[in-house]
Amino acid sequence: MSWRKIPMKFPGTCIICNEKIKINEIGLWAKGLGVKHEKCAQTNELQCVVCGAPAGCLQCEFQENCDIQNVSQLCICKKCGEEPDSFNSYQKSIKKQFPILDS
Repeated sequence: MSWRKIPMKFPGTCIICNEKIKINEIGLWAKGLGVKHEKCAQTNELQCVVCGAPAGCLQCEFQENCDIQNVSQLCICKKCGEEPDSFNSYQKSIKKQFPILDS
């Protein structure tokens, strides 16, 4: 699925930085994924969804196969991933960011 550059007809929230994208601002949209700022599409390092620190993309074991522009932005850093209850921490963070999933 590719990202399409569009002028926003409705306000939205960037899936990368969680900041608002205003009406008539240019955003990148992908069906089923959401919208993001053009500047956020240039990101070379994802943030950990649990702690907010850099996810460690440059040291990631999947770096060679990862297309950072097309993968989920919901990565977890190595430190958080090695915690004893990392999956529950990950789930709580996702539910906090996307309350609609906590149904």
